[in-house]
Amino acid sequence: MNISIIGATGYSGVELIRLLLRHPEANITAVYSNSQAGSYLQDIYPHLSHTAVDTLQEIDTARIQQESDVVFIATPSGVSGKLVPQLMNDTLRIIDLSGDFRLETPELYKKWYAKDTAEQPYLEQAVYGLTEWMADAVQGARLIANPGCYPTASLLSLLPLTVNGLIDEKSIIIDAKSGVTGAGRSVSLGSQFCEVNESIAAYKVAKHQHTPEIEQTLGRLSGREVIISFTPHLVPMNRGILTTAYASLTPGTGHEAIHQAFHSAYEGKPFVRLRKPGSNPKTKEVYGSNYCDIAWHVDERTNRIIVLAVIDNVVKGAAGQAVQNMNVMAGLPETAGLDFTPVYP
Repeated sequence: MNISIIGATGYSGVELIRLLLRHPEANITAVYSNSQAGSYLQDIYPHLSHTAVDTLQEIDTARIQQESDVVFIATPSGVSGKLVPQLMNDTLRIIDLSGDFRLETPELYKKWYAKDTAEQPYLEQAVYGLTEWMADAVQGARLIANPGCYPTASLLSLLPLTVNGLIDEKSIIIDAKSGVTGAGRSVSLGSQFCEVNESIAAYKVAKHQHTPEIEQTLGRLSGREVIISFTPHLVPMNRGILTTAYASLTPGTGHEAIHQAFHSAYEGKPFVRLRKPGSNPKTKEVYGSNYCDIAWHVDERTNRIIVLAVIDNVVKGAAGQAVQNMNVMAGLPETAGLDFTPVYP
């Protein structure tokens, strides 16, 4: 497959390059960045020296359509909503990592992102690419809305419980912690070393843009209205997300029903690793990989379940899941180009 990457200089874009360079069926034909067009990617990222990836090109939608089988868009939010209508045709497969096609209406997107996105007909063509739950729809899709990093860990944690009616869908609280790469590569005060080192802080409390994405997907797959409380935190590490989800169990829900729900949902799913109930997964245990590790605790005293999930936000939370979706779209093994163990320690 001939691959183009738009937004190749961000963390998700450069991680896509790392993964695709070792993919058995991928050939990176061009990398695009309007802001740094004409620059050598190796000058921006010296670790890519001696690879086939070369000069950054200015975005040319006609050329991308002509030369590519698949295009990944890893731009800031608000960009792909304008690009995708220019790119869509009968053959090109588009995987958007930016978030512009995750929400159901332009109005909902503008409320949470404070930007405009594509018109409604394009949003309706997008398939939400949470691969473990949407594989059938992904297989026939031309446009994939790759999930956000926080939603990936949160949804994989909660969907087995919500679709089986094991929790009160109005009681869900998600406490999430992310490494600094989640803030992107652009310079900002909040991500400078001296601001984040030796510190932890919540941000976008009660207004993070991933909130409606989580609610929408839980509601769509469970058939019930879902309202969550979601609070993200920034922690002083490069990669990784830990989500801790709390919910009240419905009357009569016991350990066996919970065990059955998780194991039925993820049997045969190569990138979800169910840990022993009562264990505590660490972000370091999935570092650099496409795995999501999940464990749960039942608090008998409060009749609540606590579900822990860890992912690498740049891999399973972005580039790795995008490649996983590409594999499903192309009829390849889901693990193609992704079959590596985490980096430890």
